[in-house]
Amino acid sequence: MDKEEKYYRLLKEQYGSAESIVTEIINLEAIMNLPKGTEHFLSDIHGEYEAFQHVLRSGSGNVRRKVQECFSAQLTHDEIEELIGIVYYPEEAIADKKNTFEDAEALKRWYFELIDRMINLISYTSTKYTRSKVRKALNPNFSYITEELLYRDNYAPGDKEEYYQSIINTVISLGKVDELIASFSYTIQRLVVDHLHIVGDIFDRGPSPARIMDTLMKYHSLDIQWGNHDVTWIGAAAGSPLCMLNVVRICARYDNLEILEDYYGINLRPLFTFAEKYYGDNPAFYPKKNPDKEELTAAEKLQITKIHQAAAIMQFKLESQLIKRNPDFHMENRLLLDKIHFGADKDIIELNGERYDLSHTCFQTIDKSQPDRLSDEEKQVIAKLLQSFQTSSILKRHIDFLLEKGSLYLVYNGNLLLHGCVPLHENGDLKSLTVNGVSRSGKTLFDFFETCIRSSCRHPDLHDDLNTDMIWYLWTGECSSLFGKEEMTTFERYFIEDAATHKEMKNAYYQLRDNAGVCRKILLEFGLDPEDGRIINGHTPVKEKNGENPIKADGKLIVIDGGFSRAYQSTTGIAGYTLLYNSYGMTLVSHQPFTGKSDAIKNGTDIISTKRVVETEMHRKKVRETNIGRKLEEDKQDLVFLLKHYAQY
Repeated sequence: MDKEEKYYRLLKEQYGSAESIVTEIINLEAIMNLPKGTEHFLSDIHGEYEAFQHVLRSGSGNVRRKVQECFSAQLTHDEIEELIGIVYYPEEAIADKKNTFEDAEALKRWYFELIDRMINLISYTSTKYTRSKVRKALNPNFSYITEELLYRDNYAPGDKEEYYQSIINTVISLGKVDELIASFSYTIQRLVVDHLHIVGDIFDRGPSPARIMDTLMKYHSLDIQWGNHDVTWIGAAAGSPLCMLNVVRICARYDNLEILEDYYGINLRPLFTFAEKYYGDNPAFYPKKNPDKEELTAAEKLQITKIHQAAAIMQFKLESQLIKRNPDFHMENRLLLDKIHFGADKDIIELNGERYDLSHTCFQTIDKSQPDRLSDEEKQVIAKLLQSFQTSSILKRHIDFLLEKGSLYLVYNGNLLLHGCVPLHENGDLKSLTVNGVSRSGKTLFDFFETCIRSSCRHPDLHDDLNTDMIWYLWTGECSSLFGKEEMTTFERYFIEDAATHKEMKNAYYQLRDNAGVCRKILLEFGLDPEDGRIINGHTPVKEKNGENPIKADGKLIVIDGGFSRAYQSTTGIAGYTLLYNSYGMTLVSHQPFTGKSDAIKNGTDIISTKRVVETEMHRKKVRETNIGRKLEEDKQDLVFLLKHYAQY
């Protein structure tokens, strides 16, 4: 039996009868004629869990819009704001509201009124979905009750009114009404967004990337395009000591070491002990102030400063070793430890023919005759740390999810989603990287990078092979699609006061992406329609306060990193962009800093600032025109073929 015959026999067995096949063909054709679902794009979350949660719960304003459309003619402004707060944060908002009632009867009347409004809102937000899809969005603990209330209009008025009132009265008497309303809220949140795109950088800087990962793992439909920070965490789990030390260094820099210890269970004690032995106070390595935490004590600050130095020096040593074993990377100019002239009074480095004094140095563990050699103690610390990273079950679960749902780029519904850049020369030609005699650029280079990442993850026992080294190259290499600069000047920012040495020249992509012709060439490279397609880009914060526009190249490219991370907000002037793409077109939403959910509940405040319409569809886009629609059409054609040849199989 050939594979085709086996496939159709299994398909016939699955449906059981010709009538069932006919029913499914009708169902698939009907689904393809429904309006396209809403896509929600987020980028560069960087551990900012509270703001992320609010954007997710609000659907970047989509919940607010649905409530206003549904009730603008029926409810007052205050009633609408109250309902929005309940949909966003049901547990907290209901608890606050209950305290305002003086007697049980008044509270009961409010419950009846609220349930009626929530059911109407569920009905309104589910109009473009099949009943089966709506059923999947319901909390299974309350699905029977919700469906009974949701489809009550199918009956003549008064026929089952006592029946419905009995349902609600019983739920109230059992003390389950708050849970029921909360289930309605989460159903509405799920229905207003059909699919979520995370366009890179969940990790680093902010305090709670692990909580964000836990939330994403429960989300109903999503994909992830890896960012440069995500890839270093993947590299750490895949066995790269260099990526691991970078993760530790950044956690120390942003006072987030408890992410490693308390959440992922990584034992930092060997590093603490080593750092305490060799390193001291050093202002260049002080942790940045964390607005979510109490001020560090002097002892805590000193301990983190020491750890920060230890991780950085070991990182610089390992980076030098990696560069020397990978001449194809052409990173010899970053062999900085070899360029240091160690002196009795001061150390000097020579860069590009210029000599610079080094300040705030911490070279106690550097062998001046062989600067990139690790001491035996450093090797032991790295080995223990790496073992702890690779045996963390929670970290493994998160990384496995990133690998399952993630990729370096994604072609989805006619758009190209990527975190960083497509490396280009100044004339707009694709920039290539040659490894082992094979030159790659554009889509082929992206595919090569992703193959290296996945191969390294399949072999976590290999720590310095090409695949694992390539993950580090993605963090800092000139032709990296995630880095997008000529070189990363981390060393210079720590040790050289002259700010001119800190500059990092961006790839030509970041100037040329304003050019619609260049964007069309990139879309063609990835197999997309250059006229209808768009590039959705993260990675580089848009400096809106300086007049930068996130919509570039006549709308062919949209940048959605506007500064979710608080570390960027003083530079960008806003707190991030998000993008919505529904059947009517695209809307770019800019946000102001999140002031807390209590403010959102009590004062009706939101973080949505402005909306910019990117495009309006000439016709309302249907499921048929999406990635899912194309898959459904293939399935339908297979069933049509099977029906015609039913007796044969």
